[in-house]
Amino acid sequence: MTNNDILRRLRYTFDFSDSKMIEIFRLADHQVTRAQVSGWLKKEEDAGYLRCSDREFAIFLNGLINDMRGKKEGAAPEPERVLNNNIIFRKLKIALNMTAEDILDVMSEANNQISKHELSAFFRKPDHQNYRDCQDQVLRNFLSGVQYKYRDKQKKLPV
Repeated sequence: MTNNDILRRLRYTFDFSDSKMIEIFRLADHQVTRAQVSGWLKKEEDAGYLRCSDREFAIFLNGLINDMRGKKEGAAPEPERVLNNNIIFRKLKIALNMTAEDILDVMSEANNQISKHELSAFFRKPDHQNYRDCQDQVLRNFLSGVQYKYRDKQKKLPV
């Protein structure tokens, strides 16, 4: 999965407008233009497509954490220059204030059963003996479960 794919999925899941996307970047002390946001949200084959770099996406995720959980006291964290699925997964977990049980429930919504031990391996330090790389499919299933929980499920509730 590319940063642009995840950005598009998060925008759809939480129904963020362009203005809200710009505000999320601003919450991480970074200014972006509507044209940049628009370019990041386009498909690769579309004219005007812009690749969202790891640093830009890390800034967005830090802003998302600030938006959903509130800004921490002190200096803002330095955005990572290189992201991997494990870091993205961890930042989304923090932003959504999820426990391991919450994540397992969300994963089951996407018909993906993983154990608590498998899940904890994704959040370990890379030099830990039980560390495991988070594959695209795991992150994709997590995002699908989050989409169901925060967007699709809300639509299905009886009025």
